[in-house]
Amino acid sequence: MTHIAVLGSTNMDLVAYVAKAPQRGETVTGREFRTIPGGNGANQAVAAAHAGADVSMIGAVGADAFGSQLRTTLEHSGVDTDHLRTTEGPSGTAHIVVDDEGGNEIVVIPGANGTVDHLAPGDEALITSADALLLQLEIPLAAVLAGAEAARRHGVRTILTPSPVQSLPPELLASIDLLVPNEHEAAALTGLTDPRDAATALLDQVPEVVVTLGAAGSLYASRGAEPLTVPAPRVTAVDSTGAGDTFVGTLAVALAEGRPMRAALAWASTAASMSVQRPGASSSMPYRSEIDAQAASNTRHTS
Repeated sequence: MTHIAVLGSTNMDLVAYVAKAPQRGETVTGREFRTIPGGNGANQAVAAAHAGADVSMIGAVGADAFGSQLRTTLEHSGVDTDHLRTTEGPSGTAHIVVDDEGGNEIVVIPGANGTVDHLAPGDEALITSADALLLQLEIPLAAVLAGAEAARRHGVRTILTPSPVQSLPPELLASIDLLVPNEHEAAALTGLTDPRDAATALLDQVPEVVVTLGAAGSLYASRGAEPLTVPAPRVTAVDSTGAGDTFVGTLAVALAEGRPMRAALAWASTAASMSVQRPGASSSMPYRSEIDAQAASNTRHTS
């Protein structure tokens, strides 16, 4: 079975559902509140596990009720948590407002994630055993860099989601095989608003780039080849929280299994399109059998 290692964050998502998000200084009445396990790292781990991989999570939760719930949720999703530390203090939280169009606004408070600033004993050996390492930027950059360099030393494919977006040091980019920003992150990293131009510019720093385009699908670029655009299925979004993580986790599994890039992107887009039709982040992620069935249906309807 494909083995995916994830080095990243675990958060409890505190989600308020409203008709329209409040403006600055405005108070609105919401219709529902939910606590949903999330975090970029944990979300990608769950997505990859649901997509059929053997997944291991490296990170930290707090010594609180949220920490216990986050660990249990990962384990119930089939994610190994032997390398998920428990630290004193609170777990990370994400405070999310979701509007009726499926859009969201998010404030992340790192909590225990802020303590993940290095690789703990055994983490590098775990990374070495993986087919791919998934990284994001909700933990300290020092740990992201250490994980990427460990993967590079052992020939493990590294996939980085630059979220929340920030300036990326050259030594980190030198250890990244595939960078997966959304179109806003790609623009922030390059100063270029056109996704194709931004992807081309990013190839000066990494060998492969996938820019996610929301409902428009995804754009793939690699050195020495023409860019490739893969559309996403047309759906009505209920909640887009976690859609990007669903895409990345599923894409990592597809690539590790040896699927061609176009097929891998289409499969990941199918999974992401299914997730936005359900509320929540990790709770919305489809299983492999569901993705395969929907992908087959999409093919029938477009052929």
